[in-house]
Amino acid sequence: MKLKYLIYIAIFSGSLVACNVADLSPIDSFTDESYWTSVNDLKLYANGLYENLGAPTATGDNISDNFVTNSYSSYLFNELTIPAEAASSNGWYWNTIRNCNYFMQRYDKVTGSEEEINKYVAEVRFFRGLLYYDKIKSFGDVPWYETDLQTSDTEELYKARDDRDYVLGKIIEDIEFAINWLPAKASAESGRLHKDAAKAQLARICLYYGTYKKYHNETSSDDSLSSTSLLKKAASLSKEIMDSGNYSIVKGTDAGSDQLAFDGYPLYYSNQFTQEDLSTNAEGILCRFYETGVLTHETGRQVSENGMGLSKDFVESFLMKDGTPIFNAGSGYEGDDNQENEFANRDPRIYQIIDNKHRPYTVINGTRYVNQVADVVASKGVTGYPCVKFRSANSKQAEARNTSYDWFVYRYAEVLLIYAEAQAELDLCTQEVLDKTINLLRDRIEMSHLKVNPIADARPINYGYNISNLLYEIRRERRIELVAEGFRLDDLKRWNAMKLLENPKTMFGLKITNDVITAYAATNITFGGESGRPTIEYDGVTYLYQYKAAKTLNDAGRVWSSGDRRWLSPIPSNEITLNANLIQNPGWK
Repeated sequence: MKLKYLIYIAIFSGSLVACNVADLSPIDSFTDESYWTSVNDLKLYANGLYENLGAPTATGDNISDNFVTNSYSSYLFNELTIPAEAASSNGWYWNTIRNCNYFMQRYDKVTGSEEEINKYVAEVRFFRGLLYYDKIKSFGDVPWYETDLQTSDTEELYKARDDRDYVLGKIIEDIEFAINWLPAKASAESGRLHKDAAKAQLARICLYYGTYKKYHNETSSDDSLSSTSLLKKAASLSKEIMDSGNYSIVKGTDAGSDQLAFDGYPLYYSNQFTQEDLSTNAEGILCRFYETGVLTHETGRQVSENGMGLSKDFVESFLMKDGTPIFNAGSGYEGDDNQENEFANRDPRIYQIIDNKHRPYTVINGTRYVNQVADVVASKGVTGYPCVKFRSANSKQAEARNTSYDWFVYRYAEVLLIYAEAQAELDLCTQEVLDKTINLLRDRIEMSHLKVNPIADARPINYGYNISNLLYEIRRERRIELVAEGFRLDDLKRWNAMKLLENPKTMFGLKITNDVITAYAATNITFGGESGRPTIEYDGVTYLYQYKAAKTLNDAGRVWSSGDRRWLSPIPSNEITLNANLIQNPGWK
């Protein structure tokens, strides 16, 4: 058994220890007073927090303009209600932060070298910062705690929320401590946090709030938390990772993913996401590791059965392979009467992300099988553009609880995109910057380079404000490269770009043409009428529209206002009742 898997068994086993210590469960094997005796105790406690890192999922970006889900999102149509009680699912949940603070109040009982002790203090502070980052994204102002509160700590338990920027400053302090004390990647235990992983997380945070403040016109009394300062920090941290020499953009191979690409249609991009072993993969800053019979997940099964499909708007965002927007004159775009035309000569990621005849759906005994038409049924592809980015052609990976390919927690491609975007926002994005970032991603898929003065898109998506052609293309690149990895809703919010949701094509599936009707008739699927898949007319064209029975195209919920309540989540009503110092977020009554 490989060392990496043993480590993760230890982490999951250690989580039981950590939870018991934090909850002071009455067990016979040890007590709180006797636990804190060795550096290994600190390690075992920290193990229990690793479940808070990004984990395999088939539903990243499910609430966004990238995907259409079989049932409409109450969030995107503004039909959410205030939860009655706090729970881990709604975010107003403090047990895990208390677990971090419990450790922080006791770790100094352990005897050992400062370096060995602080390595695990750094892990715990990293997780506290990560957890608080999710809190302020959801709720804005939140109470900051540095101790594990007891029932007698009524003043702290019932205090008002602390200012979001104050908490953001504390988050940065926590993760900067982690950067300082975590080991370098070369000397870190496989699967554990290291300096570069912490830098990647902090760069992500700084990009989020640097752009959020810019596009929401927010200022800060602390200059270090201004939009410009945060963008500079995001750029600096990502550049440090780039200059480390530890990482590169990798062309995924068939050998490690069982895909067996067709001639002329290499899977250099999608093969990265179904690799059995990422332990030495140069694109993996930090990865989760899995192995059949030891530790598995279900993404390989769920990716084909999740009732989600990519939106027409997302599909139209792919450039031609030479970098020309599809609706520009002379682009060579062959139209969307059928999938073959629609995908022809486009950004090669399109056939690697969306099911089609040029990407094997299954390989059995060395024989490749494809679907004659992409799924459109509500329980599967919904739109006719099913996302197969995380689907392995190895049929065993699609069995229940049997997916064993590894998972990127922090991927080098994201770091390159952070650097390019931050530099563009600071008006410092040169051709050299593009060649060290965006164009490395394009080199992987053998696509033309992005130039510092790109041609304007003749039919751009509407952000609700103007941006440069360069920034527009950097955002486009991020949307495609990171699709389904869970970034898109955060991106829309930080860019103040909810205007994009007003485009009906963010809710549409494929265009219904004679070619499409004929192709799907062979599988007994029809469109329109009482028994066919639902369709709608828009601008003289018929599209697949999953929400026809429930939602009109001009539904008011798709329109966001500057003071829209959805910028922040509601605090559970019983928390407001219990604590008179808590004030509900705007718009939630």
